[in-house]
Amino acid sequence: MTTATRHSERTRRGGAADDALQLLLLQALPHPAILVGSDHRVVEANNAAEIFFRTSLAIMRREGLRSFVPFGSPVFSTIDQVVADQSPMTAYGVDLTTPRLAGDMTVDVYVSPIVDAVDAKGERMVAVMLHPQARTQKLDRQLTSQSSARSVSGLAAMLAHEIKNPLSGIRGAAQLLEGSVDDSDRALTQLITDEADRIVRLVDRMEVFSDERPVERGPVNIHTVLEHVKRLAETSFGSHIKFVERYDPSLPAIYANRDQMVQVFLNLAKNACEAIGNQSDGQVTLSTGFKPGIRLSMPGSAKRLTLPLEVAIEDNGPGIPQDLMPDLFDPFITTKSNGTGLGLALVAKIIRDHGGVVECESHGVGAVFRIMLPVYRESDGARQAEPEHSKS
Repeated sequence: MTTATRHSERTRRGGAADDALQLLLLQALPHPAILVGSDHRVVEANNAAEIFFRTSLAIMRREGLRSFVPFGSPVFSTIDQVVADQSPMTAYGVDLTTPRLAGDMTVDVYVSPIVDAVDAKGERMVAVMLHPQARTQKLDRQLTSQSSARSVSGLAAMLAHEIKNPLSGIRGAAQLLEGSVDDSDRALTQLITDEADRIVRLVDRMEVFSDERPVERGPVNIHTVLEHVKRLAETSFGSHIKFVERYDPSLPAIYANRDQMVQVFLNLAKNACEAIGNQSDGQVTLSTGFKPGIRLSMPGSAKRLTLPLEVAIEDNGPGIPQDLMPDLFDPFITTKSNGTGLGLALVAKIIRDHGGVVECESHGVGAVFRIMLPVYRESDGARQAEPEHSKS
């Protein structure tokens, strides 16, 4: 059947009605979808595409795809290849970040030819669908970090047993030698003692990772925790920093251990202040919000976990190098010259133990850490009380 015959048949069956249905179908898609013609012109786009590119369909039609997609992007070569071969193609992990599209705009691009569809110039058109993958990538990284934290747990337990005991002997021997050597060599024995103590402190910090006991939890007001952290920061490491609060006062309690939550947010606040350094306009923003759309399928469980409560700590420091972002929550990853790289790994472990997720964004200026947590329910309190009840 020729194109003309198909067009005639389509018109006879009610082409206008079909077009309306196709447009409704396009608008119903949850991801950005664009109909692209010759010279990468935009012929049609759905509402999700307008929201994604932060402009109207009329402007997209007038300016074309080249005004919204970075020069040299794989999107263009993929479209050209699909037009030439008339077969669908997919490009994964394409970065569409531009000054117009600030933020992490990494997407998977699905391009498919439209059979017998031509534009005003008589050239073939293709359908382009963008699938943003930033959130899923971050959650995958967090789940990977959880696995890394579990590996460190075993390593910490081994180090505590196999290293601390011989270190005690080394330190004791150095102290005995200190009394029998001259002044020029005494500095060396003191160096041995100091380094042995430093390794013991490092192992002590790592022992936290090997603690797999159930966390004692209950209803916690997250704003009370953040206020406590803010007061501690303002009287110590953050005395030169301006703290801004953007809280949602209607948030319910979270199901957490208060002391551990203080530890988490104090760690993140300290990192933010240290990243800012001596900036005269240094600012740390503490914010909370309710995000009912966040639901996860956790490995090994058929139950979907809902994490509606989001807490964010944002700074206006120099940001985090992009090459560190994928491994940021792994142990021994740090940007500090004297850091151990265990702080964020510990944050990830504590949040994991609470059934939550932590993620980070940084785009050259500043960084924001977002933590998603479950809310407290009456059934959680009943489960927490069961072990104590069974002992009586």
